[in-house]
Amino acid sequence: MIVNTQARDLGLGSGGFDVLYANLTRGLNLEPEDGAHVMTLPYTPAQGAALFAEETASLGDELAGLPVVCCSLHSQLAPVCAALRSDHVAYVQLGGGALPVSLSDTVRALRERELLGVAVAAAPCLDGDVQCATPASALAWAASVGADAVVCAVGPGIVGTASELGHGGLSVAEAANAAAALGGRAIVAPRVSLGDPRERHQGLSHHTQSALRLCLGEVLVAWPLGLPPPAELEVVVVDVQGWEDACAGLPLEHMGRGPKEDPWFFMAAYAAGRLARWERD
Repeated sequence: MIVNTQARDLGLGSGGFDVLYANLTRGLNLEPEDGAHVMTLPYTPAQGAALFAEETASLGDELAGLPVVCCSLHSQLAPVCAALRSDHVAYVQLGGGALPVSLSDTVRALRERELLGVAVAAAPCLDGDVQCATPASALAWAASVGADAVVCAVGPGIVGTASELGHGGLSVAEAANAAAALGGRAIVAPRVSLGDPRERHQGLSHHTQSALRLCLGEVLVAWPLGLPPPAELEVVVVDVQGWEDACAGLPLEHMGRGPKEDPWFFMAAYAAGRLARWERD
């Protein structure tokens, strides 16, 4: 029975504002993983103990030049991985969108195509192949298991408040700063759109612009050949020839638009993946 009342009304609390709720994991008699004791989503009805990689693996603190592609949207993940062309790619999901990694159809599709090796949930995200407490430890774990590259992005959907500093796209800066501090090669996948002229993200999105303002270390901004970059932005121009064939059959959709309606969005993400492959090789 789940009740919509304060716990003290049931004689279960005294003083203050005590709330009774059902724990949706252990509260239903589900057993935690053996040895798990650190909580995901702590102090919420969905909290549950999970094994964290920091407790079970030997993590270094140096990425040794590992390419880390930093995306502001989940819809950039597929073209980035298509360009990387490796099954030793680690995907790190960051807060700022959907939290469960298991909700992603894109992750499943990339696995089927052998374009993704492992999906890591960095708290507050959960339900990945591997659970980590922070983006920094997620990157360190990926390096420790020999990943060719890491792609960081939020889950499906994005938190947005119509302000420059209040959106999930700032996860780009979080990932880039961690990568740069640990000796990785941070590569930003810019959010670019030449679709609907009424769209707020027309041209280089304010998501990317605000994230770049918060990047403290050296980052590379990939840019697709054929599209003039903003004059004030230093970019690495990348030839994205063949991107459509490489991405064929993958889930490509951004705000209801596909490659035909908004090709530069997907080409910019593909450019970031190709630049990371160059850095890797």
